[in-house]
Amino acid sequence: MNTNEIDKLSLVKAHTLFETGDIDRIEVGTVKGLRDIHHYLFDGLYNFAGKVRTMNIAKGNFRFANCMYLDVMLPVIEKMPETTFDEIIAKYVEMNIAHPFMEGNGRTMRIWLDMMLKKNMAKVVDWQNVDKFLYLQAMERSPINDLELRTLLRQGLTDQVNDREVIFKGITQSYYYEGYEPE
Repeated sequence: MNTNEIDKLSLVKAHTLFETGDIDRIEVGTVKGLRDIHHYLFDGLYNFAGKVRTMNIAKGNFRFANCMYLDVMLPVIEKMPETTFDEIIAKYVEMNIAHPFMEGNGRTMRIWLDMMLKKNMAKVVDWQNVDKFLYLQAMERSPINDLELRTLLRQGLTDQVNDREVIFKGITQSYYYEGYEPE
């Protein structure tokens, strides 16, 4: 199965996650919750769905956290506070640096981020209003300074946390960030 087919099937699963209300049964802000989202999105598509990686990975010139340290790092990230917008983004950035899965981190973590924002601030990011290239640049620079990312995502916040169109178009946009474009 090629990447485009996996993304197409996973996108259907992402919509199902929200349509069925299964999203409401997933822990918010925890490693277990993140793993459950990943498993839901990629079960049957990747043999490592929901499993923390055991190999080192990199994207471009950036090497993500060494897999030897994930067992120690992930519980520390999980315990990070998530009461304010800035704290939630800091936690999101740290989880991105950890990059716990072999594939599917971005799609999984954007849902995880929105769940924390919804629970703690009654907001979500309307991803349709977040430019792909500005977002990817901000994410790339976020380990050094997350101000750019915080500014970009703060501008994209909406209180339409249960609006089906905002959620579904946002999920589709999230997949577009990863290079998937529906036919």
